[in-house]
Amino acid sequence: MSSKLPALLLLTAVLLTPVPGHSESPLTLTSVTVELPESDNMFTGPGSEVVNNNCLACHSAGMVLNQPALPKATWQAVVAKMIRIYKAPVEEKDVGPIVDYLAAIKPAN
Repeated sequence: MSSKLPALLLLTAVLLTPVPGHSESPLTLTSVTVELPESDNMFTGPGSEVVNNNCLACHSAGMVLNQPALPKATWQAVVAKMIRIYKAPVEEKDVGPIVDYLAAIKPAN
């Protein structure tokens, strides 16, 4: 018999021993309702076409519009992160117009 076996048996017994005053209750599942943002909204105004063509594949307009107002440099970093980290298929020529649009509709105060 292995010298580790008695310790393993003791550990198993401790883990399987019910705790006094605590009874096992059956697992209860409940239904929940989740409201998702509307997906048929689009960005509007000058410069919105490049944002609609690039950003709506992954984000709803409502989700983007609910972001805090940020300085243009931060919007630049956000767009760069989407491309670099999340592999968003955004062409280099579209980066500037996307950043300009976001900075125009959600500018930092």
